[in-house]
This record gives sequence, C-alpha cells and structure tokens, in this order.
Amino acid sequence: MRYYQYELLPHTANLNSYGARMCAVELLYREGMRMHWSERPESAEEYGVLAALEVMLPMRDGVRLATDLYFPARLDALGERAPGQFPVIMVRTPYNKRTDRQRVEAEYFARRGYIVAIQDCRGRYRSEGTFYFLTQEPEDGYDTCEWLGTQPWSTGRVGTMGTSYLGWTQTAAAVLNPPHLAAMVVNQAGASAWHATVRHNGAMELRFLAWAFMEAGTSPAAMRDPALRDAFERTFAIDWLSNLPLRPGLTPLALHPSTERWALDVYTRGDYDAYWQHPGFDFARYYDAHADVPLLLCGSWYDSYTRATLENYVALAERKSGPVHLLMGGWTHGSATVDTSFAGNVELGPNMPVAGNLAESFIHLHLHWFDRWLKDIDNGVDREDPVRIFVMGDGDGHRTREGRIYRGGYWRSEREFPLQRATDTPFYFQPGGGLAPNQPSVSNAATSFRYDPANPVPTIGGNLSSLAQQVPVPESILANVPYEQRWASISSIGGQDQRTTPETYGATPPYMPLAARDDVVVFQTEPLDAPVEVTGPLSATLYVSSSAPDTDYTVKLVDVFPPSPDYPLGYALNISDAIFRARYRNDPARPELMEPGNVYTINIPMYGTSAVFGVGHRIRVDISSSNFPRFDPNPNTGEPIGRHTHSIVATNTVHHDAAYPSHITLPLVPIE
Repeated sequence: MRYYQYELLPHTANLNSYGARMCAVELLYREGMRMHWSERPESAEEYGVLAALEVMLPMRDGVRLATDLYFPARLDALGERAPGQFPVIMVRTPYNKRTDRQRVEAEYFARRGYIVAIQDCRGRYRSEGTFYFLTQEPEDGYDTCEWLGTQPWSTGRVGTMGTSYLGWTQTAAAVLNPPHLAAMVVNQAGASAWHATVRHNGAMELRFLAWAFMEAGTSPAAMRDPALRDAFERTFAIDWLSNLPLRPGLTPLALHPSTERWALDVYTRGDYDAYWQHPGFDFARYYDAHADVPLLLCGSWYDSYTRATLENYVALAERKSGPVHLLMGGWTHGSATVDTSFAGNVELGPNMPVAGNLAESFIHLHLHWFDRWLKDIDNGVDREDPVRIFVMGDGDGHRTREGRIYRGGYWRSEREFPLQRATDTPFYFQPGGGLAPNQPSVSNAATSFRYDPANPVPTIGGNLSSLAQQVPVPESILANVPYEQRWASISSIGGQDQRTTPETYGATPPYMPLAARDDVVVFQTEPLDAPVEVTGPLSATLYVSSSAPDTDYTVKLVDVFPPSPDYPLGYALNISDAIFRARYRNDPARPELMEPGNVYTINIPMYGTSAVFGVGHRIRVDISSSNFPRFDPNPNTGEPIGRHTHSIVATNTVHHDAAYPSHITLPLVPIE
C-alpha cells in the first residue's frame, strides 16, 4: 500500500500541548489510521548549546581520539550546561569532525536534549594513531561508546548515526555488542567488503583507490607538511587508475606509507581469506554477534551500498528483535541526496525527497527514531510497517527543465523484504538477441565478443561513489576552497542514458551508445503491452566460456524508453548492474582458472531495485566484460591479482540455448 497523509480531527487540530498530541496519536491508531509525521510528539527545541572541543578519549591501547562534545545548555544562565542526564548520539568520521554539516546536526540534537559526540577516527585529523582502512573501527567504536555511556552526564543510552564510512564505523562497533549501545541509524554502509562495495565479486571497485589519494592528502602528515600536501594536490587519481597495476613505492601514495599499505592490501588481496573476514570488513560474517538494538537501515536504489543495505536488513530482521526497519529511496550516495528528487540524470519527482514526504528533513527522521528508543517518547515509529521503499515509477519520460528524463515514483510501506508476493521470474537470453520468460529450445546457440583490457567499456552512471579526484580551482579563490571540497566524480553516477558523450571518461568520437560496441552483447524484450514492476534482489546466471584463463563478466539491467519528441532516439536507462571475476565462480577463497573452450556456470548477485517498466518500454540486459573506471579491467592472464605483468585480448562467449540457458532473474510484483 502507498504512504498516505491523514489530518488530525478538528477538535485536536489546534492543540499544541504534548498531552493533546498524545491523545491525537492514540485516536489515530485506535481508528486504524497511519499518523502523519508532522503530528508525532517529539523532543522540543528548548536548550542552548555548549561544546567541549578536542576532548581526547583514551582507547584500550592508549591512543587518544579527538572528540567534540555538544551539550544541552541552560537558556537562563549563560555558559552553563543544562542539569541532569541526557542520552548520547555518537558519530565517528574520517572526514573531519568539525565540518559545518557536522556542527549543525550536533547543535540540532543538543537543542532538543541530546548530547552529541563527534570523533575523528584513529589517525585522521586531530586524533592520534595510524589510520588503517576499516579494521581499526570495531574496538575504537566500542571503547568510545562505553566511555560515553558511563559518564555522569549520560543516561547510559548511546545512539549512533552516520553515512557511508560513518555507517561502517557504527556496524563495526555493533558486532562487538557494546552494553551501552541502545539505537542506530545506519545510512548507506557495507556488509561484506569483499563481496560488494570495496571489491565486487572478486573485481576491485576502483573508487577506494581514488579514496586512498584523498585520505593521504588530508592526513595529519599532509596537514603538517606543506610539501607533502602540495604533492597530493598535484596528483590526479585517474592518471594512476588508468595505468594499473599500482606498484609499491612507485606512486604518490608511497609518500604516505600507511595509506600505501592499506591501498595495496585491498587492491592485491583478491581472495576472500582471513584478511577480508575481519569484523571491520566483513560485518555480514558477524550478524549473530551484532547488538540487538533498534536499528534503522537507510539506503537507495542508486547507492554504492544498495546490495549491502538489503543484505543487512534481511539478515538482521531475521535474527534480531530490534526492531529492524528499512528505508530505501531512489537517490544516489550521500546524506545530502536524500532531500533531492533526482538520481543522476533521472527525475523521480516531488514524492521522493525525505523532506516534506517522510519528515521535515533527513535529520528530523533521525530525531523520531532516537526519541522513541533513547527517550521512550511514544511517537508510533515502532507501530509502523518495518519497510518503506520508493518505487521508481513509469513516468511519461519527458525532458524536465533541468534536462533530466522524468520517471516519477511513490513511497510504499511493506511488511517484509523481499516481498512475499514477488515472483522470481527468469528472463532467458534468446537466439537473435531476444529476452523472454520462456527457456530457449534450440541447441548450440551462443554469442561471442572480443574483450580488450586496453579498451574497456566506459562507465556511464550506476551505483558508485567516491570515484572522484580533485578538480582545478582558479588561483584567485584557491586559498578559500578547502582541499576536501575540490573533488568531483570522474564518472557520471545514478541513472543515465547509456550513450557516450564528450564527458564520458574513456569515450572517443563519434560518441555512440554502449550497445553499439562490439564487446557489448544485448538481449531485450519486445515492447511491453502492460507495465511490469520489478522489486527485490536481482541475479543473473550465465553459462560462459573464454579463450583466457581468467576474465570478468558484467551484467546490466536497462529500461529502454521508446522514442519521443524529447528523446527521438529513445533513452536506455540503467537500473542495476554487477561484475564477476570468473576465477571465483566456485569459491571466493579458492580461485580456479578456466580451461579454454570449457563451459562454466557463473551466478552473479546484482544490486536490488524497485522500478516499473512502462507500456511500450523494453526490458534489456547488456553483457560485457568491463566497466571502467568503476572496476579494474581484468588483464585476462590469470596472474596474481594486482600484480599482473601484461594483458591479453580474450574471446568471451555467453551460451544461451536449451543446454545452457543463461538468464537474469527478476522479482515481478503484481501491479494493483
């Protein structure tokens, strides 16, 4: 069912007291109606703010982490903390704890009766110690949570919040089950770094090598050493990502050895072994140990953590009493995008932003969660359906004033995810390029293509973030633009027409559709005579062979809009995609090379979605072997990952006949 707004009844509409609002809550629920977010009781803005900056919190090994504490303050006595105890909200970040956004959010909660602790992660900004990507976060998060929960000004209830790496820091601490952890809002964080988000079914998500250059350039060492800072300001990540492999001591990362160490580790450790099973990387491996606390998992269909967010919800909702809730929008990665109406070049309409639809703002949504579970305010969030998803609609596809294709969509509440009413339906690759639910009956049908690692398929949109590098800044304003704000994405993100342009990295004139390349194999349905909703996890099963001992296979689900006055050539909108490194087809921990000519089965988990394919549209699947610079191109040689000495061209084949029925599996939902 859709999310509807209900107005208060006339005799309570003008009452503003807490008691009157509680009566309204009870009345709405007694009559079986869903309360609108604007009528929920909530913490009032009744305090000032006092901040204690650079409080050095000791960790178990003696390293001290710099933490800013924001306290509720008395309004009638300047410079005094409000009396009493308050719940604490913990935020741990590698991105500088004192940004304007962090400060504004901290003050928002402090004025409403929360203490907020924002901490620089180990080895970042003003914290002591050495930064190592993700693996330091479980113990540091646990120790910080317990310090905050045992202070005399704390009620003993600690909540956590944050996006991306700030979500990883939450889950890392939660698997150690700190006693004072009481509630969490995790926005866009990982599950298993090897399976998706750092590596991806064996391939490398190059965004984290780009992220390494940013981390080194903002390290405490670079802050202290102008020459080191200048070296990284003159470095462009894409130059190095285009000249793989990275070699120890031969890139600018060698100027900051601790960064080089973790970057080379995640790049060259291709097997899913003990390294990747650390709780900082592999949250999914420790689901059973995770703290059983109220947990709101937030994500989106075009986020770089879509698969991880959905896997976390499915696993934890089954294991924990929580409650565990899921919120999935249509936006791209980040905490600011949740209040936008678009994802890349696709306009999803005024219903999508959190602001005005689900709450006043995204931080206001957090307030409702924390009010319920850290302050026991009966605001009804525990009585809501546990799942809210944004269904990307079948809009008319006109071009908006901003130049985006209009898709539209709406929010819908659900009792579970995946949906019980969804039917997993295979769509088989047909001879001649068709795509249909019926299994092919012919024999010996296959399509081959030539994959050259030196000429990979360019990345156009998709579920990616942090694949960025600094951009030139005019000398006249250079001093006023912080280094962290000089970064822009190397590739387009979110929903995009799968056609190259002069802005597409790696593309060359005449800027053709990706489907026109001879290394992209296309299968598509006939134009649909009725709308089709696809909601849930996706997967593909490919029967493949190759002339090379190792190679990659990519799968992309595309919604093909028919030609229109605004788009005379139609519009091929990417919905979901994935990559798979063939050597890991049987066991991610034990690679096996391929024998030329043999046919192998590859099962590829893809990012989930919720999208309606409209009348006249086609459902399309694109198969290839590369997607650069999102993923590292496989050199096809079978050499140790990240240490190859050369590359070769591979002839890769996808089989699609009665014996080898390659297909994509789509969860189809009846349209009411």
